[in-house]
Amino acid sequence: MPDRSGATRAVALVGPGGAGKTSLAEALLFASGTIDRQGSVDAKTSVGDSSAEARARGGSTELNLMRFDYLGDSFAIADCPGSIGFSADGARGIAACDLAIVVIDPEPERAHLAEPALRKLEALGVPHLIFVNKIDQARGSIQALLEALQPMSASPLIARQIPIRDGDKISGFVDLALERAFHYRAGQASEQGAIPDDLKEREKSARFHMLEQLADHDDALMEALLMDEEPDPKTVYADLANETGRGLGVPVLFGSALKGFGVRRLLKALRHEAPGPEATAERLLAEGQCAFVFKTSHGGAMGRLALARIFGDALREGAELATAGGEPVRIGTIFQVQGDKVVKAAEGRLGDIVAIAKLDGVAAGDWIGSGELPPAPEIELDRSNYAVAIATKERKDDVRLSTALHKLVEEDPALSWEQDEAVHETRLRGVSDEHIRVTIDRLKNRYGVAVTSRLPQVGYRESVRKSVTQRGRHKKQSGGHGQFGDVVIEVRPLPRGDGFQFNEKISGGVVPKQWFPAVEAGIRDAMVKGPLGFPVVDVAVTLVDGSYHSVDSSEVAFRTAGRVAMSEALAAASPHLLEPVRRVTITTPGSASSKVTSAIASRRGQMLGMEPRDGWSRWDRIEALIPEAEMQGLDAELRSLSQGLASYESEFDHLAELNGHLADKVVHKELEPA
Repeated sequence: MPDRSGATRAVALVGPGGAGKTSLAEALLFASGTIDRQGSVDAKTSVGDSSAEARARGGSTELNLMRFDYLGDSFAIADCPGSIGFSADGARGIAACDLAIVVIDPEPERAHLAEPALRKLEALGVPHLIFVNKIDQARGSIQALLEALQPMSASPLIARQIPIRDGDKISGFVDLALERAFHYRAGQASEQGAIPDDLKEREKSARFHMLEQLADHDDALMEALLMDEEPDPKTVYADLANETGRGLGVPVLFGSALKGFGVRRLLKALRHEAPGPEATAERLLAEGQCAFVFKTSHGGAMGRLALARIFGDALREGAELATAGGEPVRIGTIFQVQGDKVVKAAEGRLGDIVAIAKLDGVAAGDWIGSGELPPAPEIELDRSNYAVAIATKERKDDVRLSTALHKLVEEDPALSWEQDEAVHETRLRGVSDEHIRVTIDRLKNRYGVAVTSRLPQVGYRESVRKSVTQRGRHKKQSGGHGQFGDVVIEVRPLPRGDGFQFNEKISGGVVPKQWFPAVEAGIRDAMVKGPLGFPVVDVAVTLVDGSYHSVDSSEVAFRTAGRVAMSEALAAASPHLLEPVRRVTITTPGSASSKVTSAIASRRGQMLGMEPRDGWSRWDRIEALIPEAEMQGLDAELRSLSQGLASYESEFDHLAELNGHLADKVVHKELEPA
């Protein structure tokens, strides 16, 4: 039954990129009378995807929030990006929604694109239904699509409609709950009519199957079916709402967002079957007056805004609440959000998604409230594997770059940046090359900071193959006190990964103990850049002999002597190059697995194993070792091989010796004059 409490129900639009989520949001706004003309993503006139980056890309690059009223009920829309590179932006928002609509293409061969969204919703426990978009372009059968989709869903798919065909085109549908036919009219409500004679038997069979599915959780309905009794329509709708809200079934509807086909039927399904915020509060363990902050935004003229879903009593400006840690927070101005526009609101009601100004000290993922607060929902985010080194085009923008990056990282949980002091690089890290490109565009469009980007330096290291003994002497006389330091060191290789060891075997005080730290510091100085041009690792150094001068010896002199001895020892100890190797875990649809393994081999990778991905339909999990130098572009290649679905995680595994022409190429490039 519709929610008559006045609460707002929140609906997330999820699914693969390009399926038409933003177009569906636009169609819902138009069909509900919220806007008087339906905009278009392609024409750059939609309420959502209004940022410069989304407009330029022709697709969602961030979470879009909208709202509408329909027949007295209020709804909030969270239109979530489908591309892997941007999916993290909507991840927390999905968890706070009452229902998700999984928007997909109608072709059975593309059904597997929906599996990541379905699995994430199941993990979060968010009720959901499927809207098959672009039905006017469908070439395959709806039944074949459902058969392809079912292995990807833990809950049974409940077909709510069967198509009416006019030749090879779908021109309408039969609603199995209403037992009525509807014929599409572009931009208008469908025309209701009688079920065509040639569909009556099929409709009867499909409806009975739907009722059987509902009867699995309704003994009274099961008994009615066994007695060949026609169930009360109220019972059917109540069971549909119950199974949808409890995640016991996944209703499937279809239509065309661009033409408005089936959109009003979807709206009525939302009215009758979408659970309310009370059910979501119970799922999230939220009690009393509270709000869940799922994102922060710095993009508008209002400054920093916290985007939050309200549970419990209405929230007003000036309200005194607290964080889960007990820190007091005061609610600032409350805004309603419609795309890129915000409008001041007197209050935020139960279920509303609002933007709150001046909510200092509260980050995305935090709860605020007046009582005991629940734990933050566990959200699995895609790994940020892709990195570039960036630098401002103008030095005067260096400080502004840091400020802008802090704001962007606060907004986007999949974005990070770091300063690598060893190689003097600012590294920007994200999920994919596309993710990073959009971030760089935001730096310029939003903050006026133009940057250059290049591949980050690979973390090559060097070590030695043999042991040597080397003297290092520093002697300088320039009037008055001179400088004198003299040391003899033994250098030997260590097993890979053992790092650096320093010892001393001085007898007779030939080098006073007070200069031991200076000798070690000098040795470490020489290891910063070895004879091949890279930091030195996995060596043991022992100070075995030396001499000093009672007047001219000093910390500086012995540090210099240690550096000279170590530099000469490294050059004589058969130095060799080491390259970092990463352990990579790739998840991919099984249809792309052979291509992925070929891509690994082409990158000098070593396969460690492949196994089915647990709980997924025909997906594989591949583990491999790949040199860091070969990782660049892996994300883009995996996406191109898998219709955008494959992704990977990686971590440093070990350093491996690099020889031959590849090593020569690296060393010669490093030693070339700048």
